[in-house]
Amino acid sequence: MERSLKNVFVVSFGFLLLFTAYGGLQSLQSSLYSEEGLGVTALSTLYGAVLLSSMFLPPLLIKKFGCKWTIVLSMCCYVAFSLGNFYASWYTLIPTSILLGLGAAPLWSAHCTYLTIMGNTQAEKVGKVGRDVVNQYFGIFFLIFQSSGVWGNLISSLVFGQTPTQEAVPEEQLLSCGASDCLMALASANSTQRPSQTLIYTLLGIYTGSGVLAVLLIAVFLEPIKDAQPKGEGEKKLPFWFTLLSTFRLLRDKRLRLLVLLPMYSGFEQAFLAGDYTRSYTTCALGIQFVGYVMICFSATNALCSVLYGRLSQHTGRIALYALGAVTHLSCIVALLLWRPDPRQLAVFFVFSGLWGVADAVWQTQNNVLYGVLFEKDKEAAFANYRLWEALGFTIAFGYSTFLCVYVKLYILLGILSLAMVAYGTVEHLEAQSPARPAATEQKKAAEEAVMETAL
Repeated sequence: MERSLKNVFVVSFGFLLLFTAYGGLQSLQSSLYSEEGLGVTALSTLYGAVLLSSMFLPPLLIKKFGCKWTIVLSMCCYVAFSLGNFYASWYTLIPTSILLGLGAAPLWSAHCTYLTIMGNTQAEKVGKVGRDVVNQYFGIFFLIFQSSGVWGNLISSLVFGQTPTQEAVPEEQLLSCGASDCLMALASANSTQRPSQTLIYTLLGIYTGSGVLAVLLIAVFLEPIKDAQPKGEGEKKLPFWFTLLSTFRLLRDKRLRLLVLLPMYSGFEQAFLAGDYTRSYTTCALGIQFVGYVMICFSATNALCSVLYGRLSQHTGRIALYALGAVTHLSCIVALLLWRPDPRQLAVFFVFSGLWGVADAVWQTQNNVLYGVLFEKDKEAAFANYRLWEALGFTIAFGYSTFLCVYVKLYILLGILSLAMVAYGTVEHLEAQSPARPAATEQKKAAEEAVMETAL
């Protein structure tokens, strides 16, 4: 096996192990720690830290430590969060949430940069088109990585499934589930009782071990890589503050200012699924043991559709895919406003999570394609901007999660989705009106476009 492909597999399995743990934990936070809103507050704090991290840290850490050691350092922050869950309280979850948040943006920026450089370097070496090799590498990464949502949630469901069967959910509780939940759905129902502490410790032990293995895998087996970037002499002499503020400097571009709503909406809709759908629909009506299975459906459809969209976009273009994502989420939001969760309609819980994954795959793939195409000369700053605005969406959504009714949150989603699509349409119009790019630049653009075509 060629060296570059080996490194792609190392990165992919490292992320698989890490996010098997984190993805499962994130889905359970709002249900496990519902007292005084600790779970959603921890998630809100976490993404607030991601927001700050995205502003400053990625370019600095990647320049200082290189992609490999930035990934290792950031992964350690995720492991700390798993450890904090062992003694969940305001004094353990909040600090470890902040630590994880600070590591998240550098992790993703370093990973994106690593595979981008490796793909283009390998393409040069073997005389292939950069786009094809980068596409191949990200396709491999995504297929392996995205299954983490399946494994992490399967583990939690199997572990919590050992809890004795709960009695039927009272009709009074079902009335307060779904869109009508105003934070009273979890009051005192047998179906939503916490699993035993022994089962929680068992699950956390598995998740922590998975995270530690991820760190060791990257530290031992991933080869460092140098950025094959401009060899200009001024590159090394850029002042500290120039690097530090590179994320903000990119905001001078009008297109980026218009596009901030797309990653923000991505944060809002993912936060709704992880914090509200799991708690106010699934846990409220079915019990916490079903959360993992419902999220497996989301992860599986997300992974399959993302790979499919990577191929489809070559024939349909990204506008058609954005339209598909917008219509799917719009339909889901309206249906969730009208539907009253009922345990007898078990399949419907999975239909909603599956359709949510179909649409989420559009935002995860095409948003990143867009950022890769439009800002190819500042890839670290562009990816950091993407994480910054997505993190802002997460932070706001988790922040208001403890005091707004679910139907209000759904109306907010509806409003942001509408505004995001109008802004996106404006950017596409501006691009269509702009003069054609020089041929020399087109090849570079094509290579960069594939960078995030199938990334998370």
